[in-house]
Amino acid sequence: MLDFTQVRSREQTMQQLADTLTVDDLRQLTNEMVDTMLGYIAESTDEDVQAPVPDPEANDTFASNPEEVGISWTLGHVIVHTTASAEESAALASELARGVEFHGRSRSEVPWEAVATIAECRARLEESRRMRLASLDTWPDKPYLDNRYEPYAGRGTYNAVARFVGGLSHDDAHLAQIERLAREARALRG
Repeated sequence: MLDFTQVRSREQTMQQLADTLTVDDLRQLTNEMVDTMLGYIAESTDEDVQAPVPDPEANDTFASNPEEVGISWTLGHVIVHTTASAEESAALASELARGVEFHGRSRSEVPWEAVATIAECRARLEESRRMRLASLDTWPDKPYLDNRYEPYAGRGTYNAVARFVGGLSHDDAHLAQIERLAREARALRG
C-alpha cells in the first residue's frame, strides 16, 4: 500500500506521490485497501457493527445532522463513511481523466444507521471495490492528466491520478480506527 506519511507532513504533495502511478497500480492499490479493511473485520460479528465503543477520533464534518458531528462512530459508521469518500474520489477522478473540468463534489453516503450486520459491512466494502474499479474502466486510453484542480487550499493541484489516490489516502487515515473499533467491539462481547 502507499505510504502517505510525507503527504501528511507536507513534505510531498499528493500529486507528487501519484505522478508515477498507472491505472493498473490504482487497481492493485484499491484491491489491497479493501482487502486490508476486510481483514480487520474478518472476526467481527453482527454484535460488533453498532457496538458502543468509545471513539475519541469521532468527527464527522459531513454528518447530515449537526448533533451527530462528534458522536462515537460505530464500525458500520466508519465503513460507510470511508467507502463514500473513496467512491467520491474515484468518480471525480473519472471525470478529470475524461477532460471534464471540476464542477463540485460527487458524494453519496449510505446512512450508517442502516448498516447493522457484518454481512452488510462486507457487502458495502465489496460494492465499493466494484464501483472504484469500474470507475477506472471509464478512463480513456490517454487520460487528460493535465486537467487539474485544487481540492484543498495550499496543497497543490490534483489530476485524475492524484484525485483517485486521495480516496485511498482517506481510507488509509481510517485504517487504524477500523482495526481499533473491530478489536474493541470484539472485546466488549468478550
